[in-house]
Amino acid sequence: MKVAIKHKLVAISTVVAAALASLAPAAHADELTGTLKKIHDDGVITLGVREASIPFSYSNGDRTIGYSQTIALAIVDDIKKTLAMPNLRVREVPITSANRFMMLANNQIDLECGSTTHTRERENVAAFSNSFFQYAVRMIARKNAGITDFPDLAGKPVVTTAGTSDERLVRQLNSEKQLNMRIASAKDHSDAFAAVKADRAVAFVMDEPILYGFRATDPRPDDFIVTGTPLGYETYACMFRKGDAPFRELVNRVISKMQTSGEAERLYNVWFTQPIPPHGINLNYPLSSEMRTLFAHPNDKALD
Repeated sequence: MKVAIKHKLVAISTVVAAALASLAPAAHADELTGTLKKIHDDGVITLGVREASIPFSYSNGDRTIGYSQTIALAIVDDIKKTLAMPNLRVREVPITSANRFMMLANNQIDLECGSTTHTRERENVAAFSNSFFQYAVRMIARKNAGITDFPDLAGKPVVTTAGTSDERLVRQLNSEKQLNMRIASAKDHSDAFAAVKADRAVAFVMDEPILYGFRATDPRPDDFIVTGTPLGYETYACMFRKGDAPFRELVNRVISKMQTSGEAERLYNVWFTQPIPPHGINLNYPLSSEMRTLFAHPNDKALD
């Protein structure tokens, strides 16, 4: 009997300890600063979301879904626990590559986990979390266009997305190699791919996984090819306001835990190797060795 009681007490104490641990991160309102204080005082966190960055952050017609949107919502869950605000409201604001930094600086969004590249130059205007994706910069073209690498674009119309690191890379290539490409900068990724489909451009230069997303979701995916020697390798990260150490610590804690626990790899497989909504397409984009290394060693380093 005594042993049974002892075991019961141990079980109770374990439950109590777990409950206390779940409350441990909760901060007193008068101790809050920066983004956490803003969220607490407003009673809402505002997420910047993309509408066509498949499969990272995109609309399925009813709500925003995707690989990085799932990460953003995991961060929101941790914020709710930290602030002891289980009913914290979540507001989603659509952003584009061109306006995302301005909207962050103007406090129109608090956090963006979409498809924003972390570069050293951008550290002047925003803070970045641990990386959640590493990729190559390549291009998509019609398979019958005879485009296999970037020198094939010489003298031809090419499109990229305004305000992206890819725009800088392709313009730099154009200048250094004197390719005389006629480069157009579209408002968003969907507009850029539409230019290729309408034959207004022979290629769309962008992050490789974004290109695979457009190819997979097109009604005629076999008409297109993702190709080209990578212009470089970059990483995606969540973005938030500079000089906010408590918020950075919270965001990085969530991402690191997801990556080292295996949760991030499971999430990757859901969005990149299996059919995804709304049309059940499969990107068939297996996890790379670089991504496995990133998951094993979380970090917030830019690759440029």
